[in-house]
Amino acid sequence: MSKHKQRAAIILAAGKSTRMKSARSKVLHNVGGRSLLAWVADLARQAGADKVVCVVGEHNNDVRAAAETLGLDIAVQEPQHGTGHAVLCAKGAMGDFDGDMIVLCADAPLIRAQTLADVFAALDDGADIAVLGFIPDDAGAYGRLVTQDGDLLKIVEAKEASDEELAVNLCNSGIMAGNAAIMFDALSKVTNDNVKGEYYLTDVVEIGRSAGHKIAAVTAADPDEVVGVNSRTDLAIAETSFQRRKRAAIMDNGVTLRDPETTYFCYDTQIESDAEIGANVVFGPNVTIASGAVIHPFCHIEGTQIGENAQIGPFARLRPGTVMGEGSKAGNFVETKKSIIGKGSKINHLSYIGDAEVGEGANIGAGTITCNYDGYNKHKTIIGDGVFVGSNSSLVAPVTLGAGAYLGSGGVITKDVPVDALAVARAVQVNKEGWAKRYRTAQDARKKSKS
Repeated sequence: MSKHKQRAAIILAAGKSTRMKSARSKVLHNVGGRSLLAWVADLARQAGADKVVCVVGEHNNDVRAAAETLGLDIAVQEPQHGTGHAVLCAKGAMGDFDGDMIVLCADAPLIRAQTLADVFAALDDGADIAVLGFIPDDAGAYGRLVTQDGDLLKIVEAKEASDEELAVNLCNSGIMAGNAAIMFDALSKVTNDNVKGEYYLTDVVEIGRSAGHKIAAVTAADPDEVVGVNSRTDLAIAETSFQRRKRAAIMDNGVTLRDPETTYFCYDTQIESDAEIGANVVFGPNVTIASGAVIHPFCHIEGTQIGENAQIGPFARLRPGTVMGEGSKAGNFVETKKSIIGKGSKINHLSYIGDAEVGEGANIGAGTITCNYDGYNKHKTIIGDGVFVGSNSSLVAPVTLGAGAYLGSGGVITKDVPVDALAVARAVQVNKEGWAKRYRTAQDARKKSKS
């Protein structure tokens, strides 16, 4: 980026989202674990935009709140008279900005930062305005970018295109960048003399050319980047594109995916090389996995750090706040939440460990639960190094098990256990000779009397 040029972005997010058929605005629906709007806001910042303005509708209160949370400036478009009008509505929020600006669509979450870098490079190379195009498998109803000798002549809508123009396969993505003063000047001359009575951003191209400005077209390397989301079907298509891209990146980083098509990642999933992920694993936000870890099939993991050579699953659920230490294990049908599991400690199966600290080398027997909630507040369980917890134990927090302690199976532990102590907390077994036979005889007789 040229040092003397500032960059800004205008994100168009004032649509009514009618085709999404949702009480929530479409740009707040998620792809890869974060909203479309958050994707585009992050993209703008990756492109070097110091100022980012989000154009919302007067009644898009949810979008406005989300944009403010993301640190975006707000402009309101009401009524909504087209894309050109939307960009003009952002002019006041741009203040005295003097540099290059880019117009982004809040419903196009998958554009790469490198693609925007290519658009800005066209400006640095002498273009006054640059439009991002793409080449789809089927140009269909997309607007066409008509070029000549490398210059963009005009953008024509498919329904208004001649047969010759329809033969053009370079299509309009809706993304445009340029010198802010030139773009706003051209927008001030756009009219709404068209069937819809709207002010189109695309008209800037011909107006700019008439004023002697250089207009360039930049082609996106991957047409999947510019996919727009207007419906639930589009949302699913975007999710599929994201997952395909993320899976490829993860495997390129040296991670084994046993069945890539059934593994679902989040936008921020981080996995080191030589980790292995089994089939049917789903990652939520904020997961990091260290080298050598193995995630067995059918696990759901979010908000979790997994250490080197740890073993997870199958059928494990790790919830936010979980930290699995080096060589630790959370086996089949284990659930953890807000718990630190120390190096080499094992929770092999059928247990719930929540709001806990487990030291190193501990063994948690099958069916163990930390009873962390009293109906009003959560309480903590601390399990020391080398503790052995017998099967089917209930640890009633707050409680501390000292290092090296042993817990007999089936205990309800309500008091702290000292270091190296044995705790047995169950009723004394009583055997009543012949009781079972007498019970069956009585029940059989009762059943016969009713027949």
